[in-house]
Amino acid sequence: MRHAAKTPPQPQSSTLRVAVYARVSTARQAEADLSIPDQIRQAETWCLRLGHELVRQYIELGASGTDETRPIFSEMLSDAKSQPRPFDIILVHSFSRFARDNLAYAIAKQALKKAGIGIQSISQPLNDDPTGELVEAVLTAVDAHHSRENAKHTSRAMKENARQGFWNGARSPFGYEAVEAERRGDKIKKKLALCETEAAIVRRIFGLYRGVEGLQYGVKAIAAKLNAEGVTFRGKPFMISNVHRILTGETYTGRHHFNVSDSKTGAIRPQTEWIAVEVPAIIPRATWESVQEQLAERAPRKTPARIVNSPTLLTGIATCAHCGAGMTLRTGKGYRYYACAGRAQKGPTRCGGCAVPMPKVDEAVLSTLADQVFAPDRLLDLVSGYLDQARAEAQTHRTQLGQLKADLTETEGAINRLVGMVEAGLMEVGDPALAERLKALKTKRSSLQSQISTASATEPAQKPRLTEAKLAKLSTAIRTALWQAPPEMRKAYLKLFVDNVTISKEEIRVSGPKGVLAKAAMNDLPDMPGEVITFVREWRPVGDSNPCYRRERAASWASRRTGRGMLHLARPPGRVKPERRL
Repeated sequence: MRHAAKTPPQPQSSTLRVAVYARVSTARQAEADLSIPDQIRQAETWCLRLGHELVRQYIELGASGTDETRPIFSEMLSDAKSQPRPFDIILVHSFSRFARDNLAYAIAKQALKKAGIGIQSISQPLNDDPTGELVEAVLTAVDAHHSRENAKHTSRAMKENARQGFWNGARSPFGYEAVEAERRGDKIKKKLALCETEAAIVRRIFGLYRGVEGLQYGVKAIAAKLNAEGVTFRGKPFMISNVHRILTGETYTGRHHFNVSDSKTGAIRPQTEWIAVEVPAIIPRATWESVQEQLAERAPRKTPARIVNSPTLLTGIATCAHCGAGMTLRTGKGYRYYACAGRAQKGPTRCGGCAVPMPKVDEAVLSTLADQVFAPDRLLDLVSGYLDQARAEAQTHRTQLGQLKADLTETEGAINRLVGMVEAGLMEVGDPALAERLKALKTKRSSLQSQISTASATEPAQKPRLTEAKLAKLSTAIRTALWQAPPEMRKAYLKLFVDNVTISKEEIRVSGPKGVLAKAAMNDLPDMPGEVITFVREWRPVGDSNPCYRRERAASWASRRTGRGMLHLARPPGRVKPERRL
């Protein structure tokens, strides 16, 4: 039985101009050079049998049917809207070649319908009647379901392949190459092996960053040095991003992680879903961890370079109580002072700040922290209150995560209802209200998925029990470091637990987050001397990067009232007994 074309108004006996759209999903299918020629051959046979003219061919290589931004597909839709109309129908081998997403299929079909162009399938011919439209809707829904199922099974197979230590086919990291490990039938299993030429460059980059060659280079300086020497990144010049990616790549320690991010959205998955793959190590793990600590400490968004290299203890955290400007080093004949930078720039009429002797201020701050804040009984008081608050916040976090998941379900339901209305012809694709509503829903869905991923990854874990032994160990470690460690380590500890030292003529105020103390107390400390406890710091109170000190200071004051401890140090030098306020 001969079926009529679906949409075109022309009678079946007339000659129609046909554009064929052929697609394969993967580059491997394209390289095999079998599917595309077969789709074109069947299209030519179909046109010859029905007496139609094949006027154009659109061939899409290695593009998923769920991708709405396929370049050849987009070009075909753009050509279809041009005048005069270039063809009458678009011919595909099956409707799944046209699209595997219900929404994308419905929108494209409506756009073609407005242009007077129909869609016809060689293997799934349908009549242009309500029954044909129903069957078409079922076929596209089944194709979309098959696509999701295929993606699920492909992902499962790739995860298992990674668990067995094999490489899944992406481009290998710099320093490695994928080599054949074994064969299973007609399938070749590959693993990562060292590419000695590139591995030597990786080792040198780590060495340059650590100062092995005498001078310690930064990320930008390493890229410039390698380019000046003619060393390339797989035939291209080194860029800062290449060097940074190498320095932060955990793969070089012998452990590569698969399934880290979503291939479509780029969102980072929770670490519980990552799969570790053992690979040949290029550098020792201790070296890599040391570099990560240096990178974190030197990060411009955390600490400017001028503060990292400063010889003064309180640079970067000491501020003037009168104007909020930073306290900088000023030297005299045998004297060193903390002086208000605002007063130096604007004059004494704009700021009534003062200059204070550096050794006396350092002594007062260190002695108060060591003898008061980090005493075991004081630590217990601070940490216990914080943990009570943290438990309440964890419950709030779980409630918010549940609400986000509910909102996502509701948003997806709204999108599905819109798709149903388009398929049923209750709404036109060109309706501005549809486009605006659909865009808003998709944006909301993407935002909710990102928030859920982030919230799931940061969900508070069950904390180990707080013990007196841990508090005593923490107290001893910190007080010893503050008084006996080298200057750079003392500064590292101070910056870890103190975020602001406000200096005036009458007093010195020291404030810092209780959360860092709690994390240190709840976790085991390093036993080796010379190691610094490291945690992620809460840098700006309002969470942005705009250094507006008035807003920052207001937020800082608010946070101090709720979750931070504050010490008031008397102005006279030497060791003082501070008044404590929370």
